[in-house]
Amino acid sequence: MNIDYLGYATEDNLPKIRIPYFLHTVRVGWPSPADDYIERPIDLNEYLIKNIAATYFVRVSGDSMINAHIGDGAILIVDRSIEMKHRKIIIASIDGSFTCKRLLIRPKKCLISENPKYSPIVIEKESEFTYAGTVIAAINTY
Repeated sequence: MNIDYLGYATEDNLPKIRIPYFLHTVRVGWPSPADDYIERPIDLNEYLIKNIAATYFVRVSGDSMINAHIGDGAILIVDRSIEMKHRKIIIASIDGSFTCKRLLIRPKKCLISENPKYSPIVIEKESEFTYAGTVIAAINTY
């Protein structure tokens, strides 16, 4: 999986984009009559980003995380201020190459794909491992 840096979550000179946000949920089963009521506009930066200074976007390529709903071309929102934890999806550099994988700390430290065709990456003591943030959201296009 390749990762392209897209930039920080917000830039001071960019305007906020407010998108209509509907009060009611959309059913995934049998459709119901549509509501015309809009609660208020929503700013996705406000909704998704908790720590602006530590948040950045990256675009991924590849299929190693498809079972975690991270598809080829997805944009990930990554927060560097979140402590890395067991079973969280992270961005890391291992021996100089960046990757997006699920972190396992127990029974031994390794990075696992969410696609059975890829083997885990065991993080040995001599490996050069750098944590680059926890993935907090994935934006996929269809």
